Amino acid sequence: MEPPGHPARCHDVSTTPPVLAAELAQAWADIQRHHPELPDLAAPESLIGESSSACGAELSFERLLHEAVHGIAASRGVRDTSRAGRYHNRRFLAIAEELGLDHPEEPHPSSGFSLVTLNPEAKRRYRPTIERLQRALKAHTAATTADTARSFRGPAARHGSSGGGVRVKAVCDCGRNVRVVPSVLAQAPIMCGGCGKPFRIPEAVGAGVG
Repeated sequence: MEPPGHPARCHDVSTTPPVLAAELAQAWADIQRHHPELPDLAAPESLIGESSSACGAELSFERLLHEAVHGIAASRGVRDTSRAGRYHNRRFLAIAEELGLDHPEEPHPSSGFSLVTLNPEAKRRYRPTIERLQRALKAHTAATTADTARSFRGPAARHGSSGGGVRVKAVCDCGRNVRVVPSVLAQAPIMCGGCGKPFRIPEAVGAGVG
């Protein structure tokens, strides 16, 4: 309940993981409006509690935009990383710049151009989205810090995901694909918004995932 005289909010920033996942999905949809080729975010809840030194350890809009770069690279069939997903190459950087991310320095020896940051134009474009997601993340962090016994670690964290190296490409019959942690896909089908059929990991790829 808001205190008397407090302005009503348009978005309910609940501390429960499903609502935080919904906020992440909404932020992803905001990115899709500017970049229609970006595939749907198959499992936003997999980002909650997941630590990835390759793609950014802290969950934020900047991290989400970073993940969107990987999504567009996958949709274009571009190999944007190497070394088990840790090294982000110049093809990654080229797409990152399209989405409003900069990397002014030389590539890092082990992670390449991974540590990209929002440029001023992207900050202006996504300001409402950034502010809404920050409120949701702040509320979620406060709740999980206050009650560690009930904190939500997320499927990817529970299964030991460390970032891009664990994610594989899942495809559907209409040709769309998403990057997903296999353990998340194993919990329940992830349906394609284009054709309504489930995404699946090709057998040749799935067989190599331990």
